[in-house]
Amino acid sequence: MAFGLYIHVPYCTVRCGYCDFNTYVLGSDDALPAYHEALEKELELATAQLEATGGMPADGVSTIFVGGGTPSVLGGQGLARILDAVSHTMKIAPGAEVTTEANPESTSPEFFSTIRSAGFTRVSLGMQSASPHVLRVLERQHSPQRALDAAREAIDAGFEHVNLDLIYATPGETDDDLRRSVKLALSTGIDHLSAYSLIVEEGTALNRKVQHGELPMPSEEIMADRYEIISHMAEEAGLSWYEVSNFAKPGGECLHNMGYWRSEPWWGAGPGAHSFVGKHRWMNEKLPARYAERLGRGELPVRSEETLTDEDRYVEEVMLRLRLSEGIRRAAVHDNGQVQIDRYIAAGLLEESGGQVRVTREGRLHADGIAADILFLGLE
Repeated sequence: MAFGLYIHVPYCTVRCGYCDFNTYVLGSDDALPAYHEALEKELELATAQLEATGGMPADGVSTIFVGGGTPSVLGGQGLARILDAVSHTMKIAPGAEVTTEANPESTSPEFFSTIRSAGFTRVSLGMQSASPHVLRVLERQHSPQRALDAAREAIDAGFEHVNLDLIYATPGETDDDLRRSVKLALSTGIDHLSAYSLIVEEGTALNRKVQHGELPMPSEEIMADRYEIISHMAEEAGLSWYEVSNFAKPGGECLHNMGYWRSEPWWGAGPGAHSFVGKHRWMNEKLPARYAERLGRGELPVRSEETLTDEDRYVEEVMLRLRLSEGIRRAAVHDNGQVQIDRYIAAGLLEESGGQVRVTREGRLHADGIAADILFLGLE
């Protein structure tokens, strides 16, 4: 079984209005030395615990993902330092996938060259849209052209695996806006495209604007139409869907995220990071100062934890695997969910082949609801 390592960089230069992640605006570089020192201490303690409990596979970490926040605010050398710390504490499996997220405005050809030389193999760039008015609603800081240039710079630096993230169904976006965004993203030569419908989270600046009627949200029908546009254009360009919101050329799938969707174990390091090993899940202290303080005392910075029951694991397996093109083994679904499977096959939303149950093209639009019916209607 694969083992993943997630590293959270909680800093951004500006907090976007739709974001509810554990992020903090970086006013200066003063916070970074303490962050690096605390992170390196956590990696040491994590390695010791995993070795003591047998939680780490013999081959070591097979995927590493540096996310945020905005990891690229650390600069190329800062990200290289993180990967160096990992290599000096944890065993990294041969051929490991090593990804970092980046925002276009904090990258450059030199940045990509530095992190490629350090050992990163994959870059995921936040493009969101090619329309300036959509970027303004999302409060993104980069221009549409900068995102495209950054993707090409990463490819030129030797990255075979480059992703662009899009957000669709933003207030004010049109079908033509979306088509142009997808067309331009695919024109860069990327091998992976992620596309997520905008979710307006409580407590965000965007939510306040929506609640006050300043920004009207698109209907569910429009969201579905937008997803169909993305799917069609991605598939025409040779990218196949492998998870409802993710499309890739053959071999371009994000192995780290596949580990999440397959319920494989991972350690999450950094403020607010989540971990899942064995049947245990925990979350780190969210505040960087509190996170560093706990590690300074030689403690793992665990804020909360839980032990999952077999039923918890089953619910997650159905919910996550039905989002994947590979689907779920029918035999893995409890008897009281089989009637729902047959009903959705008859409706053309599920299909079965070789004992695997998968969502159809139309079923992708309803994957979460189908999974919920299989799980919860089957309990009645």
